[in-house]
Amino acid sequence: MAGGLIVFVCTGNVCRSPMAEYLLRAHPELGAGWDVCSAGLAAVFGVPASHEAVGVMREKGIDIRAHCSRPLSAELVAAAELVVVMTADHSRMMDLLYPEAMDKVRLLKSFDEGAKRLDLRDPIGMSHDVYRGIRKEIEQALPGLLACLEDRTKSR
Repeated sequence: MAGGLIVFVCTGNVCRSPMAEYLLRAHPELGAGWDVCSAGLAAVFGVPASHEAVGVMREKGIDIRAHCSRPLSAELVAAAELVVVMTADHSRMMDLLYPEAMDKVRLLKSFDEGAKRLDLRDPIGMSHDVYRGIRKEIEQALPGLLACLEDRTKSR
């Protein structure tokens, strides 16, 4: 696989999207040439990942302490091959803010054929157990996301 930028988007860019970003970066099947980042629709610059997100990612051997939040920008959206959002509300916001980019916006859990719900709930302020559940839901979507990236590479 080779080729492009994947942007994970949530609200504040301190829980779900950085967890997804770092899980995908660490995935052994992510091929060379793919860049991965994250941003938030209501984020400000420079907020670290939540303590709980850091903790549950550390359990997987992934260090996200260096993460700093950033707001989603038109430049980031334009540069992206794929924009992966966490909820239907995020998708609606993308449609309002960046209607020209909707062909590259997908819900994260749409990549998980076994998902019972498509929204990935916001764990901010909740327990480590809730964060572990969110991490698991992200991990379950990654094989489908990787297959999508491979399909996109082949269709070029």
